[in-house]
Amino acid sequence: MRVPVVVVTGVDPDPMAATVVGLQFDLPAAVAVRHHIDVERQVLTRTVSDVSGVLEHVETTLEHACISCAIREDIVPTVERLARLRRWQSVLVHLPVGAEAYNLCSALNWDTRLARLLRVSAVVTAVRAGTVVDDLTGEALLAERGHHCARDDRRGVGEVLAAMVEYADAVVCDGVPSTPARGLLRVLARPQGVVFAEGTHELDAAPLVDRLHVHARSDAWSSPVREGDLPRLGPETEGAWRVDLRSSRAFHPERLLESLEVLGGGAHRSRGCFWIPTRPGRVLEWDGAGGQLSIGDWGTWHGRTRLTRIVLAGVGVAPARLADAFESLLVRPGEQDGRWCTVEDGFEPWLGPIEEVA
Repeated sequence: MRVPVVVVTGVDPDPMAATVVGLQFDLPAAVAVRHHIDVERQVLTRTVSDVSGVLEHVETTLEHACISCAIREDIVPTVERLARLRRWQSVLVHLPVGAEAYNLCSALNWDTRLARLLRVSAVVTAVRAGTVVDDLTGEALLAERGHHCARDDRRGVGEVLAAMVEYADAVVCDGVPSTPARGLLRVLARPQGVVFAEGTHELDAAPLVDRLHVHARSDAWSSPVREGDLPRLGPETEGAWRVDLRSSRAFHPERLLESLEVLGGGAHRSRGCFWIPTRPGRVLEWDGAGGQLSIGDWGTWHGRTRLTRIVLAGVGVAPARLADAFESLLVRPGEQDGRWCTVEDGFEPWLGPIEEVA
C-alpha cells in the first residue's frame, strides 16, 4: 500500500507551521518533515517529528543552496526513507518557505520506483488571512522578507503565492479572511475539488490523505496554456474580479517590449501565454503579480493552435480599458503580412537568441 504524502506550501512561516501541527494531531500516525534553507550559511536544516516530539534535527551544508538541490539531495530521500520504515501511516512535508510544490510532486509522480511506494495525496497552501490581499497583489519580494530560497532569488511574494494557490488542492487561512481576500483566493484556485478552510481548526484532515491530488488536473489548471472557457464567477468570489483576454494573433514584439507595464503593472495577478512573430514556434509564458512580471520560454506549441491569452484577477474594480490595452499590443491585420526577419527582438535577456522567424 502506498504511503500518502501531504505537501504544505506558503510564503509565511507561521500559517505553515500551524497547519502542519494541526495535521499532525488530526492524522493518525503521521510523521512531519520540515526543511528550512539558510541562504547566507548555505545550510539546509531538516527536522523530523511526530506526536511524540522531535525525532531528527540535522543540518546539511549545500554546495549551492536552492530548492532544486534541497529536493534532490534531502527532501525526496528523507520522505522515501521514512515511508520505507512503515512506522507511520502518512508523511507531512513542510517545504521551505517560498518553495512551490510542483517539482516535488513531479519527482514523486514520475519516478516509477518512488511511485510504487509513495503518492502525493494533497497539496495544501497555508496563508495569513490578514495579509493575503497584500501578499497576492503587493510589490514585496521574498528576499525583502528573508524568505528567499537562493542568493539570486528575486521572485515576488505575489507571483509565488498565486502560483501556490493555483496548484493547491486545499487552501487554509490562519483565520477568517476579508470578503475580497476570500473572493480572490477562490478566483485563483482551481474551480473544482479544492478544499477551503478559514482557520486551521476547520481543516478536515481526512480528505487530505485520500486522493484529493491529481497531478494532471493541478498541472492543467496552473499551466500557462489554457484553451477552454473559464467558469463564471459566483457569489463565493464576491469582492474580486477577473478579466480573460485572448486572441489568435501574436503580440507585436516592439510594442510589447515598450509597454509591458500596460498589463503587467498594477495590483493584480496576471498569467497566461503568448507568442511573437519573431519566435513563432515557442510558447511564451506570462507570469505576473503586484507589478512584478516574469516572461519565459515554456516550450513548443506541439501542433496546437497558437494562442495569446492573459487572465488577470484582483480585488475591487477591474482597471478600465484592459481590453483596449490588450488589443493595442497585438499585431494588427495589416502587419500580419510583414516579414519578421531579424536577428534580435529585444527579448534575448528573457528568452535567449532567436532561432527562427515567421
